[in-house]
Amino acid sequence: VQLQASGGGLVQAGGSLRLSCAATGINFRLFGMGWYRQAPGKERERVAFIGSEGDINYTEAVKGRFTISRDNVRRVLYLQMNGLKPEDTGFYRCNVHSTDFWGRGTLVTVSS
Repeated sequence: VQLQASGGGLVQAGGSLRLSCAATGINFRLFGMGWYRQAPGKERERVAFIGSEGDINYTEAVKGRFTISRDNVRRVLYLQMNGLKPEDTGFYRCNVHSTDFWGRGTLVTVSS
């Protein structure tokens, strides 16, 4: 299983980024998928989750600003991030739910 995340970068507060996580070696449509982030000095937290049936939830801090989605044909997970804040800065990784399969991650830096 390989998960390749991309789309991170440096953006000013209020800006937007779209993260992608391309999955290979897995029957993508059968699994829930999550986006996690870890900021310097903080514990890793799950930002958003989308189930195999399309059920979605977000951590409170990103509700209304982030949107998780998936393309089961292309086997890609997305995270659209709007209204970015400096506290959104961190290393973002995708994960196959209830497994130890993690993407290599992508860095998001939001300047004030």
